Amino acid sequence: MSLSIQEVTPADAPLALLLLADPSERKVRAYLPGARCFAARMDGAIVGICAVVPLAQGSHELMNIAVDPARQQRGIGTRLLTHVIDTYRREGAQRLEVGTGTFGYPLAFYQRQGFRVFQVDRDFFLRNYDEAIVEDGIQHRDMLRLALDYRPAY
Repeated sequence: MSLSIQEVTPADAPLALLLLADPSERKVRAYLPGARCFAARMDGAIVGICAVVPLAQGSHELMNIAVDPARQQRGIGTRLLTHVIDTYRREGAQRLEVGTGTFGYPLAFYQRQGFRVFQVDRDFFLRNYDEAIVEDGIQHRDMLRLALDYRPAY
């Protein structure tokens, strides 16, 4: 089974997958129309999705990246994120940002790809989500803002 990654319209981004990474349907529906989406496909089915929105000139934010739970831990998310990083690098972006919890798998996932913490948004998850977001028995409170700064090629 081969994996292919391609850009898809926001309308073609599977909401069920997006909600795995961001449980607020209201928030997902708010950023999705302005997002650029990338899908990982296996045997024609979307098994991973990523949504990126523009910020300031040359900066973009990775709002969501998710892989079908039955296909996780197979490198699909890494390949999808690498594709997004490479796409924006080729297009001349200066920075790619992401927000995540202060602990857990996602933090290490982004750090392995070169993202570095630049800010802490205290009580973000308490202010922005109606239901508690719990991972490994611990409630997320603060959000870490991470960035991957692209260096110009000389």
